[in-house]
Amino acid sequence: MKRPLVFLISVLIIGIPTGTVYGDIVSSLFHKPAWYHYLTGSEDQKDELKQLFTALEDEESPENRFILIQEIVKVMNSTPHRELLNLFLTTYVEKHPKDPFNAYYLLIVAQQYKQNGATPFAAHYYERILRNYSDLLVRGKSVHYLCLTNLIEIGGSADAMVSYYKELLSRFEKEIDKGPIYYYLAKAYEELGEWDLSMQAYRQFLQYPESQVPGVPNAIAKVRPIVEFYEYKNKDWTAETLDDLVEKVTYAIRVRNPRLLAKYRAKVDFFAVSWEQEKVPADTEFLAGLGGFMTQRIHYETKLDADSNSQEAYLWTSGWSYRIRTWYLYFRKIHFPADPEIHGRWEWAGIYFGDKPFTGSAVRNDDGTG
Repeated sequence: MKRPLVFLISVLIIGIPTGTVYGDIVSSLFHKPAWYHYLTGSEDQKDELKQLFTALEDEESPENRFILIQEIVKVMNSTPHRELLNLFLTTYVEKHPKDPFNAYYLLIVAQQYKQNGATPFAAHYYERILRNYSDLLVRGKSVHYLCLTNLIEIGGSADAMVSYYKELLSRFEKEIDKGPIYYYLAKAYEELGEWDLSMQAYRQFLQYPESQVPGVPNAIAKVRPIVEFYEYKNKDWTAETLDDLVEKVTYAIRVRNPRLLAKYRAKVDFFAVSWEQEKVPADTEFLAGLGGFMTQRIHYETKLDADSNSQEAYLWTSGWSYRIRTWYLYFRKIHFPADPEIHGRWEWAGIYFGDKPFTGSAVRNDDGTG
């Protein structure tokens, strides 16, 4: 008995022409509106969403649609099924490709993905907005600016990061602290092996001495010698091997030749400090008067200090005509891929005054004996 009844109802329904009052009633019973699947949350929230979606269907003004969608976003964000919001917004953008607020709607999608930890999807939408949609201001904020800053926070390939930093600098210089951006741009160029461009960015960074780079204390003090070293043409103070350099320096000390000793001293970022002090460039007056500290016989160890390694080395010396008679000469291996001919060579980079206060130190007499 049931099957004929069902068949009869089906025939009756099919037989009712659409466009009539009865046809519209039947259609509404069996064909739910597209937004029906976005109804979520409590009964009150569903009722509110029904009203908003119904109003949105009838609204033609993009500005009024924007207001309605803002309210829909607010309600859907307060429900347990927030993932439906992304489906609604992407579907809306697809069906209304000329809506001037589409960049903002997709920004909401990107932010939702980012908040949920789906950063690859978030990055996809940020990139899509930048490539395909004109910028617009929403509540005084540029959508493109927000996309760029979020993409930088997420990270990406060095090529991509260079693109983001350059676009920030060219389009939003008034909204950013340019110093750190130039620093990060230089680092990205370094990663790409673009050394000339990296140094150009570092030079720009040095134009903002008050800037602070998060996570990089004293960034200005670290970058300045890199640029100076790059620009110094004749780096003839360097040596192929550590043994060769130590031999040259100790020979200059042995014959008390201050000019020869100065030749083998690093011309960039050479320091002269006590062990407790931070390494800072040595005073020019001290360096100019170095020969005056060689009036007596200076003793030095025939072997490097026990704490020396493949990257840095210490040599004990004593007998200098200075208020502190014991000096440790500090040698380091040069890490500078920007110049393959110099990268991996050695330089005499500084002086530590006094006995070494950590492992391998020992108290010696002025003649070098323990």
